[in-house]
Amino acid sequence: MKRILAAVLLGFGLTAGAVLASVDDEILSRIQPIGDVCLQGEECGSAAAPTVTASAGPRSGSEVYGAVCLACHTTGAAGAPVIGDASSWAPRVEQGMDTLILHAINGYNAMPAKGGCVSCPDEEIAAAVEYLVAESE
Repeated sequence: MKRILAAVLLGFGLTAGAVLASVDDEILSRIQPIGDVCLQGEECGSAAAPTVTASAGPRSGSEVYGAVCLACHTTGAAGAPVIGDASSWAPRVEQGMDTLILHAINGYNAMPAKGGCVSCPDEEIAAAVEYLVAESE
């Protein structure tokens, strides 16, 4: 009886050891790094670092509108005048383009400064305002 018990315990021990080894392997595979850091001047393989291309200049008003203004000015979110709706734009246009551009750059009512595009230069915001007004007249 002792021999049977010893054989069973030995079997459980071997099985548990194999299971723990398998778990360890799974953990090691999950925590492996997904990449390497390559510092400038080091040879790190054939993959070249991505290059940053300079902008070819300011974006057009329609490009800025499509990237930044579209979400609110097509739905009227938070009271934004909808593009193409002349009646909602008329009182704003009467204030003058300079006022509209200042409101767009500095924020007005629910609209954040630059419509939330902090990286947009003022000239791109002005182009977007001009585009919105032209499309709404």
